[in-house]
Amino acid sequence: MRSRLLVNPNLCTGCRTCELACSFTHGAVGKPGRSRIYPLSAGSKDLYVPVVCFQCEDPACVKSCLVNAITMNHATGAYEIDPKVCVKCMACVAACPFGCSLFDKVHEVVVKCDLCGGDPVCAHFCPTKALEWKEIPAEKMSPVLKEVI
Repeated sequence: MRSRLLVNPNLCTGCRTCELACSFTHGAVGKPGRSRIYPLSAGSKDLYVPVVCFQCEDPACVKSCLVNAITMNHATGAYEIDPKVCVKCMACVAACPFGCSLFDKVHEVVVKCDLCGGDPVCAHFCPTKALEWKEIPAEKMSPVLKEVI
């Protein structure tokens, strides 16, 4: 079994609680950081889609990194950016087709979802359960995208 962050846009109200929880979790004391998740309005004022890193099987951000600063944390399944290696060229920001690698201007670092070390805070604080951290049996995962089918 492998845990995955599941997103159900049908349950998202656009309340931005996930964004707030993420920014405080990834900031310095008293200084929130750039949220790694954000809800986008999907055409109507009542429809939102939480945008967060898909932890792609073959990630464009990893391929684009010139200094190999993005590596997989095998314990969590997240591709993480090592800020000590990253040169802030932002190639990964440009390469992500989903807009999930972002530049945090406050802390001057490139960020993306790291699944909070294997326990995503956004899922804990989502009031409608549009975000859930669940264990998924291997046989229920698609071999291509490793998403629930």
